[in-house]
Amino acid sequence: MPPSTGPVPVTGRVRRVLQDDARPSFFTSAIDGAPRWAVGALAALQGAALSLLVLAVPAVAVFVTTSADPSNVDVAWTRAVVVAANLWLLAHGVPVSAGGAAVSLLPLGLTLLAGFTCYASARRSGVATRSGALASVATYAALTVLVALVCGVGAGGVVRALLGGVVVGGLGLGAGLLRRPEAPSWPVLVAPLADRLPGPVVVGLRAGTLAAAALVAVAAVVTAVWALAGRATVADVVRMLELDAVGGVVLALAQLAYAPNLVVWALAWVAGPGFAVGAGTRFAPAEVVDGPLPALPLLGALPAPDLAGGALLAAPALLVAVGLLTGLAVHRRLVPTRGRDVLVAVGTAAATAGLLVAALQLAAAGAAGPGRMTQVGAAAWLVGLAVAGGVALGALLVAVPSDAAVRASLRARREAR
Repeated sequence: MPPSTGPVPVTGRVRRVLQDDARPSFFTSAIDGAPRWAVGALAALQGAALSLLVLAVPAVAVFVTTSADPSNVDVAWTRAVVVAANLWLLAHGVPVSAGGAAVSLLPLGLTLLAGFTCYASARRSGVATRSGALASVATYAALTVLVALVCGVGAGGVVRALLGGVVVGGLGLGAGLLRRPEAPSWPVLVAPLADRLPGPVVVGLRAGTLAAAALVAVAAVVTAVWALAGRATVADVVRMLELDAVGGVVLALAQLAYAPNLVVWALAWVAGPGFAVGAGTRFAPAEVVDGPLPALPLLGALPAPDLAGGALLAAPALLVAVGLLTGLAVHRRLVPTRGRDVLVAVGTAAATAGLLVAALQLAAAGAAGPGRMTQVGAAAWLVGLAVAGGVALGALLVAVPSDAAVRASLRARREAR
């Protein structure tokens, strides 16, 4: 009987082999033997191609359906692909020309679509390493620049395509890579930065992000209420347009592309400053000043002039309500060592929520056409300040009275007197 040799040491290479064997087959791709940067580049190419195809296929289908129209005899099918490519670029922040007017209003629905295809591609085929991640984002940004050059945009448009590709690709691909089985968890990934920041700041950043997400959810509910209240107007616009089946599908897709914009505008309405859909208009809890609008059913959901004033003036109180939840999150997560720690955490949370909401307002604003329609959206800085103020007020009402360190500091000051 051979002598026992003891346990076999598990080297790093053996451990990786065992991990690969235990990995579900869903995560195994045909390019697992390729260099990590090549795998990352192919994942980005796949994500970009998917979102482009989602736009190009319906565009070509519409062309084929309407090709029998005599007015379309001289229009090549490639024109439909160019239109789809321009819409894809618009989703990445590159303005397009429509009827001689520049359109810079991002269809946030298409932006979310591009981010999702990047996420799905990286989740399925990416590799969660530094070289793989950098190659993925760089390739996606290069592809947006390439599409911009093919579509003949100017130098400014190329720069916007580069920045948009980095932002959309970075967020989508990064989120997908973090879902890979070999990827580190989010706390481990941000630990080097979190360890260098004071504890109250870290708690404030998390609470502020939670507050911004809660405000988006509130705005989505408000948008649903608007849609129910304005369903008669929406139906009237649809009947007035007298669309056929193809036109109805195209209009529905266009409205889905801009539906997230309406949610962001509703957030500006909740904050108080409101938003505009055309120069000289204002939609806010205090007043509604409307004007001639494009014949889009989606715009029929905007608040009517009689939906202003009265009890609606209390709409910004929703900011304070979200601030109360933010203060509760600060109280539960913060371990203060000084009385001012809670103030630092609350201030950081309010600033984070305000900045995130302001960024959303910037993304949802722009020009939607010539003349009056060059002004669409909200004043981002004003909405951000309102959100920061409301969240700070609500958070202070909860976090300060319930914090033991603050109470101890106040007692010490009273005794010192």
